[in-house]
Amino acid sequence: MRPPMRSPGRPEPSRAVQREFWRLIASGITSVQAAEGVGGSAPVGIRWFRHAGGMAPLSLDEPLGRYPSFAEREEIALLKAQDKGVREIARTIGRDPGTISRELRRNAATRGGKPAYRAVVAQWKAQQAAKRPKTAKLVDNDSLREYVQDRLAGDVRRPDGTIVPGPATPPWKGLNKPHRQDRRWSTAWSPEQIACRLRVDFPDDDSMHISHEAIYQSLFIEGRGALKRELVTCLRTGRALREPWARSRNKPQGHVTADVVLSERPAEAGDRAVPGHWEGDLIIGTGRSAIGTLVERSSRSTLLVHLPRLDGWDEKPYVKNGPSLGGYGAVAMNAALTKSMTKLPGQLRKTLTWDRGKELSGHAQFAMESGTRVFFADPHSPWQRPTNENTNGLLRQYFPKGTDLSRWSAEDLEAVAYALNNRPRKILGWKTPAEVFEEQLRSLQQPGVASIG
Repeated sequence: MRPPMRSPGRPEPSRAVQREFWRLIASGITSVQAAEGVGGSAPVGIRWFRHAGGMAPLSLDEPLGRYPSFAEREEIALLKAQDKGVREIARTIGRDPGTISRELRRNAATRGGKPAYRAVVAQWKAQQAAKRPKTAKLVDNDSLREYVQDRLAGDVRRPDGTIVPGPATPPWKGLNKPHRQDRRWSTAWSPEQIACRLRVDFPDDDSMHISHEAIYQSLFIEGRGALKRELVTCLRTGRALREPWARSRNKPQGHVTADVVLSERPAEAGDRAVPGHWEGDLIIGTGRSAIGTLVERSSRSTLLVHLPRLDGWDEKPYVKNGPSLGGYGAVAMNAALTKSMTKLPGQLRKTLTWDRGKELSGHAQFAMESGTRVFFADPHSPWQRPTNENTNGLLRQYFPKGTDLSRWSAEDLEAVAYALNNRPRKILGWKTPAEVFEEQLRSLQQPGVASIG
């Protein structure tokens, strides 16, 4: 008795399409853009990426040409429909007659009991036959799986062995770690730590050795069946999908153009000998509250920028990509910075070095209104704004993390800045930033000093 026929499911894209899709992903673009690049839809690209765990399921190298490509199969189908013989088809596409004969025999579709060669069906049958499913090592080896799982997701214990349950957390929904919420407490060894420790604990037992990449694959790829995918919450990043390296380095920063990168900043700003060069950033509080910080590189003098919330905050529902009401959207940021900087003489507001935050995406308008050229530090490089980073650390004494910064008025911020600017500094020979800044102002008022304001 023949078994009931079952649908093979959704046909997979050709390997050429898959290869091109993952090449585009590796270039740093999104799943939607990569899908559009190979002629697919946005939902299809997202599904391909998620089902593969963000990891390319096949080699991106071009095949050696041993088997017919999809284009060749289309040519074979056309010639076969014209009743061309095997040898004539082989001569036309430049293949051995034996290759064509096997292709027609193995990959033809059956229609009405007779074989009929169709390129799409042939491609699908060839890909199904080429699969070499391999059982994951963590599925076959119970001892290895228990070792990995215990060190990845095991309980946190006190020195006496008592289990510490940690906070109660909601069930995992297939997403990344929760944002600003409790996370599960676990042993939380990284896959690399587990893989390397296995070789220490079992130096002569190859069956207890596994690579950290295989552990990541068991966590990220659907259907591997070795480790439950919710264990990704035990990873430090808590990421449910592999993030391609190029994509992680390709965050949207369209406001940073070639003329405002740090390497274009005047050389005089680097040695601190000439006053008027500033560094800036935000310190962030709860409820999307923030305070702008500006520090002059030569005198270490600090200005605090008041960023009050705008009308409608916490009253209107959140609108994705709508206007920022937290007080540090691009428009509000420009207005507040311009108000603070234009109080200074033109000679003391030459440049401003900021991080890559989108709050200063309107820097061209700010530069035109204030006369201060803006430059952006390199990504993930806080040491390129060392004075500002150090000052932000000092300011956290007054504005700790996890507190609402919107409750402080402009007068309150001015008082904190006054306190900070009147503290003696070792780097200034135990002078205060206020004293050094006053000396700079006096030097600008001397006859013969050129004005560039």
